[in-house]
Amino acid sequence: MVDLESEVPPLPPRYRFRDLLLGDQGWQNDDRVQVEFYMNENTFKERLKLFFIKNQRSSLRIRLFNFSLKLLSCLLYIIRVLLENPSQGNEWSHIFWVNRSLPLWGLQVSVALISLFETILLGYLSYKGNIWEQILRIPFILEIINAVPFIISIFWPSLRNLFVPVFLNCWLAKHALENMINDLHRAIQRTQSAMFNQVLILISTLLCLIFTCICGIQHLERIGKKLNLFDSLYFCIVTFSTVGFGDVTPETWSSKLFVVAMICVALVVLPIQFEQLAYLWMERQKSGGNYSRHRAQTEKHVVLCVSSLKIDLLMDFLNEFYAHPRLQDYYVVILCPTEMDVQVRRVLQIPMWSQRVIYLQGSALKDQDLLRAKMDDAEACFILSSRCEVDRTSSDHQTILRAWAVKDFAPNCPLYVQILKPENKFHIKFADHVVCEEEFKYAMLALNCICPATSTLITLLVHTSRGQEGQQSPEQWQKMYGRCSGNEVYHIVLEESTFFAEYEGKSFTYASFHAHKKFGVCLIGVRREDNKNILLNPGPRYIMNSTDICFYINITKEENSAFKNQDQQRKSNVSRSFYHGPSRLPVHSIIASMGTVAIDLQDTSCRSASGPTLSLPTEGSKEIRRPSIAPVLEVADTSSIQTCDLLSDQSEDETTPDEEISSNLEYAKGYPPYSPYIGSSPTFCHLLHEKVPFCCLRLDKSCQHNYYEDAKAYGFKNKLIIVAAETAGNGLYNFIVPLRAYYRPKKELNPIVLLLDNPLDDLLRCGVTFAANMVVVDKESTMSAEEDYMADAKTIVNVQTLFRLFSSLSIITELTHPANMRFMQFRAKDCYSLALSKLEKKERERGSNLAFMFRLPFAAGRVFSISMLDTLLYQSFVKDYMISITRLLLGLDTTPGSGFLCSMKITADDLWIRTYARLYQKLCSSTGDVPIGIYRTESQKLTTSESRKIASQSQISISVEEWEDTKDSKEQGHHRSNHRNSTSSDQSDHPLLRRKSMQWARRLSRKGPKHSGKTAEKITQQRLNLYRRSERQELAELVKNRMKHLGLSTVGYDEMNDHQSTLSYILINPSPDTRIELNDVVYLIRPDPLAYLPNSEPSRRNSICNVTGQDSREETQL
Repeated sequence: MVDLESEVPPLPPRYRFRDLLLGDQGWQNDDRVQVEFYMNENTFKERLKLFFIKNQRSSLRIRLFNFSLKLLSCLLYIIRVLLENPSQGNEWSHIFWVNRSLPLWGLQVSVALISLFETILLGYLSYKGNIWEQILRIPFILEIINAVPFIISIFWPSLRNLFVPVFLNCWLAKHALENMINDLHRAIQRTQSAMFNQVLILISTLLCLIFTCICGIQHLERIGKKLNLFDSLYFCIVTFSTVGFGDVTPETWSSKLFVVAMICVALVVLPIQFEQLAYLWMERQKSGGNYSRHRAQTEKHVVLCVSSLKIDLLMDFLNEFYAHPRLQDYYVVILCPTEMDVQVRRVLQIPMWSQRVIYLQGSALKDQDLLRAKMDDAEACFILSSRCEVDRTSSDHQTILRAWAVKDFAPNCPLYVQILKPENKFHIKFADHVVCEEEFKYAMLALNCICPATSTLITLLVHTSRGQEGQQSPEQWQKMYGRCSGNEVYHIVLEESTFFAEYEGKSFTYASFHAHKKFGVCLIGVRREDNKNILLNPGPRYIMNSTDICFYINITKEENSAFKNQDQQRKSNVSRSFYHGPSRLPVHSIIASMGTVAIDLQDTSCRSASGPTLSLPTEGSKEIRRPSIAPVLEVADTSSIQTCDLLSDQSEDETTPDEEISSNLEYAKGYPPYSPYIGSSPTFCHLLHEKVPFCCLRLDKSCQHNYYEDAKAYGFKNKLIIVAAETAGNGLYNFIVPLRAYYRPKKELNPIVLLLDNPLDDLLRCGVTFAANMVVVDKESTMSAEEDYMADAKTIVNVQTLFRLFSSLSIITELTHPANMRFMQFRAKDCYSLALSKLEKKERERGSNLAFMFRLPFAAGRVFSISMLDTLLYQSFVKDYMISITRLLLGLDTTPGSGFLCSMKITADDLWIRTYARLYQKLCSSTGDVPIGIYRTESQKLTTSESRKIASQSQISISVEEWEDTKDSKEQGHHRSNHRNSTSSDQSDHPLLRRKSMQWARRLSRKGPKHSGKTAEKITQQRLNLYRRSERQELAELVKNRMKHLGLSTVGYDEMNDHQSTLSYILINPSPDTRIELNDVVYLIRPDPLAYLPNSEPSRRNSICNVTGQDSREETQL
């Protein structure tokens, strides 16, 4: 058997492993031959084809030379006509023979030789096997007619004066121009619009027709009127314009026939060209044009990339973008893959927008469309996601690809990206500014449960408004609410500021209080010059530096403010001083503003994180002196400030023994060991010592660890927070973390119940009757509605059902479209709601961006639309700090030394403070908190007609209530005697109750005189009121019967306590003389408690964190 290995030749030396490492040393001795490969066949024809046709630049030069030759031949023809003397007589020989000088003949022969040679050469190079295809082409035929007679005249001198229609070379010049434009686009790597090409072809066609007609008529009239070129031009213009004066007309039959032929050609050729031009014009109107390079280099523009452009999105962007004065000269280029909507087209035709907005139909994934938008020269690019799609993950994927495409095409263009899902954020970390919808949505929903109407507060802060909304309204609360809504966040350098320059070297709380007292501005945060992190209320230990950037809340920025000198200010403020009249501050408080020594300093030791208590002096001190407020110190007294150790929970010492034991066993403080998605900010919060088994997470099902099947059986000490959502997405992490933040006391932590489906039985089992808040998240399954505004239909109806069944329940929800907020807690015949609807329409007519702000559910913080936060992304173009400040306020980001948003409620013991200025001083001097606004609740004031209507209904309503309350008490006693599961008798009593109620109402209606119209109207109102009462009673009985059927107690269910008689609203940064009222909720920015830890504390803190991190890293959870 032959050994196969012996037949295999050894590898050459250059393929050995040693040579791969050290290099091939023996390749010089190899007998190798260098071979050159050509992309094309290396023949003479191929080289000519490469030069004349394939090479872009050389082909462009050839076509430009050919175009020049054709124009030169036409110019020589005009010179020959002008130099020729008109001959007398009408002989036909004048048609065939002309007078041509020898130099002119020589030039025309030279041009003809060159043109014919070039035509034959190009025909040879483009020859593909069919000779007749090359010969029968119209350009080739015209070239033969114009060039061959001149070449023949070289060998036959008697034909030198033969007439040759050289003017037909204009058509060859037109053909060369078209080819030259195409080569020009290829050579410079730019694609000109088809509209430009079509317009060029139309103009050149029209010029060729006119030039041919002029030269033809002039030559044929040599035996007639002897027209010159100018008369022929006049005749052609008059004829083609259909004017037809008739003063110049052809005489010979040949010229008349020529005119008829040219008119027929014009009637065929020109309409075709106009049709193509009109078609391209319509297509351009659909897809938009181009943003010219010259405008991009001389003017500023931004690009808006969207999947589909709706009128609401467009108007929100334009109104918010152009609200800033320095952006008035910017252009907005919209890049959208879909055709322009009819409403959008109408809006863009308005002169105010048509001069500044350019719509381009195209894709951000195409470099050609990005070039049309001049993305590389843009000041910014806004990329928005389509939140109306069913699959939001797919929408995020499209947004990510757009962001990648823009970053690849224009790396230096700033990117402002909106994303929907938080788990997709890490794909676009390179973007300059990113707003994640679900992060902000869940964070605002969570803070609404702690600080009421946080969503409304944030929405008003990020919207641009002049504070003119509601000023024409007769309602006082609408005037105050609308005026305070104009407050926004601004920034300025301390040394350049009139507001804060005098507070250099003083504490932050001192600067915040005195700036508010003196100028009415609210200083909320600072940033060091050498630091990128913004600190919200860094506390009294922070000393202001001249280079610090100050962030403050005010109606307008300081640069747009006018300041009066002290003399004028004293004269103008004599009658309206903040400290005049009943709202006057104590004397020592005024002295403190001058920088005197602090007296009556409050204890600033460890504070409760839930809310400050503005306590009065002791009983003994009340007899000696009146309550007073300590002044705010210029520099914090470190000896009097005690540190707050959050890890030891000193703020929760006043607890019962049972609560202390249970709290110590259940909770620990630390960072969550797991993150649901990349990019989430770690937050110090309350954690469980041990991980809860998955089976125990089901509230409605018992397991081997517990036997509870409803929320009541768990015996929660605090009220529940119920979250109704379709799916448990990663965004819920941002809902849970603010509710479990480290600065919240353990005794105030609310249990959180996630309700993935909300039938009535599940609602009752999860404890909806004793829940603090019910949070309803927008349903994604309804996003596929054909009508965009119907995307909120399911959420609105579900919330309305909850509102009707549980009228005392605090419901917080989020909608897709702001216009749908008017349907929340909808009452069709409520006069006050109708009046607010009219007010909203008037504010929209005045051009307000916040026309919906007076709707009671929005003002009270019961509903908001996440699309309102689109303005946050738009504002970040001018205010690059807005996203960071909003994330700090919502608790999405935590910066060491930065404060957090919380609230406190004004009680009866706090009313001695009287004014907002005194409250500001009290908070700054005692706890270091900075107030930024008030959440006020007051009763609705009914009009005279409404009060009369209610008075007319009061008699029958009181009687009905008394009778039904008696009936209820009897039924309750009957229910107590029966067994829990015996519900058949309860269900049978319900029809009887309603039947007796209607009989009783009819009996009352018979008592009144039938002839009285007022009495009949009164009876109608009584019947309506009785029907309403019966409907509410029916809903109450339905809920109670279901609770009894499920074995749940009906204690605590209150079916009549609705909030129709109250309204709530927000006052952002109110004036210092604003009176505080009972039950006002004050928004505070509290300093970071961890910032007061001394230097010796980190060792203890680290030891505790290490224990919780090492021993129970795998067991700890939220």
